Amino acid sequence: MEVGEPMQPVRHTHIRCRGNTLLYFGGCDYHRLTGHPRILAAIATGLRRYGLSMAASRCTTGNHKIYGQLEAQLARFFAAETAILTNSGYVTNLMLAQALQGEFSHVLLDERAHVSLLDAAVLLQCPVWRFAHRHVAGLTAALRRCGRRARPLVLTDGLYAGDGSIAPLAGYLKQLPQTGLLVVDDAHGAGTVGATGRGSLEAERVPPDRIVQTITLSKAFGVYGGAILAPRRVADKVRQSHLFVGSTPLPLPLAHAAITALRLLANDRRRLLRLAANTERVKARLRANGFPHCEFPGPVVPVQLRSLQANAQLKAALIARKILPPFLKYPGSPARGYFRFVISSAHTKGQLDQLTETLIPFSPLTVR
Repeated sequence: MEVGEPMQPVRHTHIRCRGNTLLYFGGCDYHRLTGHPRILAAIATGLRRYGLSMAASRCTTGNHKIYGQLEAQLARFFAAETAILTNSGYVTNLMLAQALQGEFSHVLLDERAHVSLLDAAVLLQCPVWRFAHRHVAGLTAALRRCGRRARPLVLTDGLYAGDGSIAPLAGYLKQLPQTGLLVVDDAHGAGTVGATGRGSLEAERVPPDRIVQTITLSKAFGVYGGAILAPRRVADKVRQSHLFVGSTPLPLPLAHAAITALRLLANDRRRLLRLAANTERVKARLRANGFPHCEFPGPVVPVQLRSLQANAQLKAALIARKILPPFLKYPGSPARGYFRFVISSAHTKGQLDQLTETLIPFSPLTVR
């Protein structure tokens, strides 16, 4: 798989690519916090105040008060019993899997789960069974196959980055036995959905009692790193994992900036409201023109066309309207690839309308 084109952010909603400035509906910086003045100032202050890194494991001589402060803020923001900071979002699921080795008899995995969950499933060293995507009955059937004495671990995304759908977590919990645990990779849900931005658990109105929520700080929060939000009994095991014990933690300026990002979202919910309104503005118009997968709440708009020729025509139309074509071929995505447009709270109504007006001529109602 090749790396993408080099790009340079310009303002909040554009990028510079091959000498052209284009409207940007890519990436996952859902609130455009990566360039927010307070985030950049927090990084500079953190660097000046703390230096770059402790350059050692937190379990030896590499701990710092800022890590504990960030973990406390994360636990408070997500209403979790405990938060454990990790050095990337991808690592969260691997670290958790290392910690839970031997604890469960079966892993039940959504068939479209993120690749980090697939890697985590291997580390758990027990039978792994797939169930139908976002399908409560499929999970129920898989649980029955496990047997009455099973200790199942269910792995699922919270908000799916491919189409903005949310896993039916309430339905999963209803079927999960008391011996089971639900792991929700909420990299794309955290900071984007739920009344206060707590993610898919809040959107689905489920309690966190038998759930571990893993998140990244590099998307909606605009910084870097990840976190495992878990009951204390699970968190204690995570701190014994090789990845936690043997890793140098997040650079100190980024940890300092992450605290600022959490405060920005917690103290000003207008970003969440704008993001929801912007998403619905695009999806409502596309729904009316026959585009599928536009009923989901997440700020992602997938467009899959029927032929390579149609893909080329849409790419040309987007470039003509000064919009970067976000065409993806990603693990688990359609073999021909597809367009994934990511909406942010920073996009203006005019920019959103510019996108929908470009897409509508490629509607399934128009193109046969």
